[in-house]
Amino acid sequence: MKTNLSLLKKGQKGIITEFNLDAIPLKLLEMGCLPGNEVQLLQIAPFGDPIYINVNDSHVSIRMETAAEIGVIIITD
Repeated sequence: MKTNLSLLKKGQKGIITEFNLDAIPLKLLEMGCLPGNEVQLLQIAPFGDPIYINVNDSHVSIRMETAAEIGVIIITD
């Protein structure tokens, strides 16, 4: 199922398919947030922003507006 990273539920995994290069910080790309890599939503902040993800064995906190620019395909177990 194709969606974006901001719509994943806690614990869900997905494969990054696409992103808006202008909206993604370079540091996030350097940490492995690239098409083809697996990403997992680990935690959501109490007020819904930011979210805490695991991508390429790096734990990263990103804003919801950035996560909305990252397309993923949900992995079902």
